[in-house]
Amino acid sequence: MAVEVSVIATSSLGDRSYLASDGQVAIVVDPQRDIDRVTYLAGAEGVRITYVVETHVHNDYVSGGLELARVTGARYLVAAADEVGFDRVPVSDGDVVPVSDGVRLRVIATPGHTFHHLSYVLDEAVDGGWQPVGVFTGGSLLFGTTGRTDLLGGRHAHELAQHQHASAARLADLLPDGTQVWPTHGFGSFCSASQADAPESTIGREKQANPVLRLAAEQFVTETLAGLDAYPAYYAHMGVANTAGPAPVDLTPVTRADPAELRQRIAAGQWVVDLRHRTAYATAHLTGTVSLGLDGPMSTWLGWLIDRGTPITLLAGTPEQVADAQRELVRIGIDRPAAHATGTPEQWTTEPTQLRELRMTDFPALAAVRAGNTPAGPPAPDVVLDVRMTNEWNTGHITGAVHIPLPDLPARLADVPAGTIWVHCGSGYRATAAASLLANTGRHVVVINDTFDQAEAAGLEIVTET
Repeated sequence: MAVEVSVIATSSLGDRSYLASDGQVAIVVDPQRDIDRVTYLAGAEGVRITYVVETHVHNDYVSGGLELARVTGARYLVAAADEVGFDRVPVSDGDVVPVSDGVRLRVIATPGHTFHHLSYVLDEAVDGGWQPVGVFTGGSLLFGTTGRTDLLGGRHAHELAQHQHASAARLADLLPDGTQVWPTHGFGSFCSASQADAPESTIGREKQANPVLRLAAEQFVTETLAGLDAYPAYYAHMGVANTAGPAPVDLTPVTRADPAELRQRIAAGQWVVDLRHRTAYATAHLTGTVSLGLDGPMSTWLGWLIDRGTPITLLAGTPEQVADAQRELVRIGIDRPAAHATGTPEQWTTEPTQLRELRMTDFPALAAVRAGNTPAGPPAPDVVLDVRMTNEWNTGHITGAVHIPLPDLPARLADVPAGTIWVHCGSGYRATAAASLLANTGRHVVVINDTFDQAEAAGLEIVTET
């Protein structure tokens, strides 16, 4: 039977894990911490997991590799050069790992994303020889880009970018053009220098499309480093957890909070997070809560915004949504929320005055106000606040807007000029989170719940930064 590779996508973090099998035994590559998804898939395919492999010590999520190996009895392959606090099978460049009579893995050192990064070539037995089917590239060669090289500190970024270029060239030289490329990052993860430009790829396609294989080393290094934006603050804790050896997860329900407890937690300055869609939040929510809907990358932004260890309470319409949020949070090492409540805002308080609305508008309304028209709607803005990331701002922003990236806002609330604030991002998701933070300080704020690509079409002047 030919080797089959299944993708296990974690879209909220922008990553992929893989299960590759020959119909009997399976390899799992870079598993997320909630390993039940992997074991379910292996069971559905009727295969036994015999190897779990890590391409690198991950920076954007807590790995499930150690626990998956323990549960399944699989051998756990981790770079020999990585000093870790648990038993594993150490592997290095040039090692060949026989998986079954018809499948093997070849280990290739591909430093760049980290110093000890490995890629794994999946070979299939064909006519008495071996033929590469694909290569698991982790944070090395991605679809149209590469993994970022500054996660181990700025002092290493230039050297690692040079390694990244050499590693990509090595893969391109070693492998036939038809070899499939299976990266872990690039699908929204901040571990990627930029985002994937295709849903799938091969070595041959990357030779044509990927800057790392088209640019000279120094040009690649210069352009890559110049294009890097900030990355989530919680990344600082991921490598530490993965090196020490992550504990098993506990996804059992957490304590239910009644209205009195919710009021106390909000009064104490704890994070009470409303997981409903932003339009539902705008209609009615508890004063003092923060909007981070499950329809977006909730865990990424929450993990970036809060101080590590801050108690978190989750509000949602259903228990299933709370369970989904718990699953998202354990992936970044937030293991047990303090409490939860489900239902509607009216059920979360006994004091109607604790309920609040949030006004929403769009870019045509902003253009109309700036043109001197005053259509019925929210009060005109004194401040237009852009909470997108710096790269987004530099690419194009509304003239006269104030820029504070969402991750910086909690520490810079006092920097927002006085008056009514209209806040926007790229879609409305981050803007609503920002608006909730601002409203909690007593500011009068309106969300531009619109996609930024509509701003210029609405008649707003867009300028760029160089």
